[in-house]
Amino acid sequence: MAPAGSRPLAIALLWLTIAWNVVEGAVAVTSGAAAESVALVGFGIDSFIEVTAAAVLIWRLGAERDASRERIAHAVVGATFIALAAYIAGDAAYVFATDAEPEASGIGLALAVASSITMPAIGLLKRRNAVRLGSPALVAESHETLICSYLSVSLFAGLALNAVAGWHLADVVAALVMLPWIVKEGIEGLRGAYEETDG
Repeated sequence: MAPAGSRPLAIALLWLTIAWNVVEGAVAVTSGAAAESVALVGFGIDSFIEVTAAAVLIWRLGAERDASRERIAHAVVGATFIALAAYIAGDAAYVFATDAEPEASGIGLALAVASSITMPAIGLLKRRNAVRLGSPALVAESHETLICSYLSVSLFAGLALNAVAGWHLADVVAALVMLPWIVKEGIEGLRGAYEETDG
């Protein structure tokens, strides 16, 4: 039989997620705004969305086996995915309409590398523990952390291509490449909360 999950570990990992993403989001939005980079600003917005999701999960873990908190947390995590997708789609449309050209961002590249190393480890540990705890909301939130790691890789690719080859549209393509997956996760989160309500 698989070992039981740890609520204290889940809470510690959520606080770690919040601390990391507050710093990551501030750096990404600031440097992204300076470079006029859709991908970098979108990555920063994603960081703050992750903070929201993690905070809701800490609230959910404040009560043991509380079905209503589980449903609300699951729904909020799903909604944060949809909010991120809407932001990326809107900003991408703006770039295509105005043909804005982002500048190279060394800070953004360094941030993408750091996140690519850190977030997969945190995400996988969170997911394993969430599965053992039997919390669909925690599992969904761990997927959001793992998506952040994939976004980090696509962000790095977009920023690097823009810096090295001057392919400014690579920046917005990097932001769009994860859009179908983000929308899918959002819909599944909202549907899961609805099904839990029906159940």
